[in-house]
Amino acid sequence: MNTTVTQNEKILLWPEGAPGSEDWTQIEEELYFPPDLKVVRNVTHPSLTVYPADPAKANGTAVIVCPGGAWHFLSIDKEGNDVARWLAARGVSAFVLRYRLLRTGEDVLAETEAHHRDPGMMDSLRQPLMPLLQADGRQAMRLVRARAPEWGILPERVGMLGFSAGGDFAVNAVLDNPTELRPSFAGAIYPAVFGEVAAPPDAPPLFLLCADDDDMATTASLHLYAAWKAVKRPVEMHIYAQGGHGFGMQPQGLPSDTWIDRFGDWLGAQGLLERP
Repeated sequence: MNTTVTQNEKILLWPEGAPGSEDWTQIEEELYFPPDLKVVRNVTHPSLTVYPADPAKANGTAVIVCPGGAWHFLSIDKEGNDVARWLAARGVSAFVLRYRLLRTGEDVLAETEAHHRDPGMMDSLRQPLMPLLQADGRQAMRLVRARAPEWGILPERVGMLGFSAGGDFAVNAVLDNPTELRPSFAGAIYPAVFGEVAAPPDAPPLFLLCADDDDMATTASLHLYAAWKAVKRPVEMHIYAQGGHGFGMQPQGLPSDTWIDRFGDWLGAQGLLERP
């Protein structure tokens, strides 16, 4: 493990400025939605926050964690930092990705809700953002793999785990990239992926999880499961009876509270928790 890399170090994906958003003037900000949901908005300089694996348990596997937030904000703790800490404690190096977002004003929630009430408007806002997100995903994968020896990571064991819009991000990292830039494995937790997709014939293993009372994510997960099955690629899916959307690492007193243990079981079954 490179001793110059400290816990929670933030590494810019594009130190000289992210291509395509050079003229953005909004300022990245952390804030709280009531009662205690920490979020990030207005990301203009995409970054990775590093959570090195516990050296006593390090196994060479890494996960880029992609929080969700409807493309307007990032649920940076319960779908990001808390997940990364859980992984690092189990020997998996984790990197929380802050990717570029739609510009928002002070009332982020009101803007998000207004945009999503109008599918046409939301689609028009998302489309110009998608190439920037694709670039952020590719650059994150390049950076982690290029610096893998510093962190004791095996380049062939770098995956991506996303939540909601971040699940869409992780899935598209598989669908829209050449093989060398795809994650080695992917997970999508209550993914916000719209429409049917076609998985590549060499798609990496995929983990899917959602709750049955989240119609959007259930539909998306079933489509993704079918797409991977169609090309006979490894896929595992879990659907809890209850949980809703956006639970992340926030306990609700439901069986879905232990969802991350299912992801850990899956990593183990893939041989990704074993020391090389």
